Amino acid sequence: MLEMLSNTFTENGLIVSFAVIGITIYLSYIISDKLTKGKIHGSAIAIILGLVLAYIGGINTGGEQGLADIGIFTGIGLMGGGMLRDFAIVATAFGASLDEIKKAGLPGIISLFAGVIISFVIGVIIAFAFGYTDAVSLTTIGAGATTYIVGPVTGTALGASSEVIALSIAAGLIKSILTMIGTPFIAKYIGLDNPRSAIVYGGLMGTTSGVAGGLAATDPKLVPYGAMTATFYTGLGCLIAPSVLFLVTRAVFGS
Repeated sequence: MLEMLSNTFTENGLIVSFAVIGITIYLSYIISDKLTKGKIHGSAIAIILGLVLAYIGGINTGGEQGLADIGIFTGIGLMGGGMLRDFAIVATAFGASLDEIKKAGLPGIISLFAGVIISFVIGVIIAFAFGYTDAVSLTTIGAGATTYIVGPVTGTALGASSEVIALSIAAGLIKSILTMIGTPFIAKYIGLDNPRSAIVYGGLMGTTSGVAGGLAATDPKLVPYGAMTATFYTGLGCLIAPSVLFLVTRAVFGS
């Protein structure tokens, strides 16, 4: 019986992966609601659970693909691979409206570029302080400090090692969680109580899940405005991190 189930799961790996991810997300949102009262967004908890499962899979199998090294979970390697990841990014871009960009106005555009560059520079400085000196690693970790999506996209484009890409994801995850937790506490001090300030805030912070979760805990009516510019932030980061920012980093630190 168990062997039959194992063979069925292995032969239908992608379907199993969707089921596993769905259950993980469902549990994550329950944990977010019951244990943190929504202060830590369900997506952040899901990412943490995913990293833990990947670690367990890697330890038990001695492989390099985390949970995907276990036979019945091989479909996760495809679902979490570059093809579907890039598809999701493109789909997000196609869902954006030029009219919505115009609503953000000049402050939104300035906040986007300022947010990406400032986060990137902070990430590069921290990476350099921990001993990374090559341009590829510095750029990948710096990109991860913008969001946990920009990091792996940049690292894959530049040929960074899996360890460095994992660090970039961790950096983005920490930023996301801090944004979720900190937003409600600093909102009244920075005037985060209207759509215009939410647009600028979303552009500066950039992490969509972090901004959405933080604004939801502050004022749910502000979520669409912050999430709008945060979404464009990710696209901008994926565009300039592996190109312009990499060239600048290489010029400063060498290859």
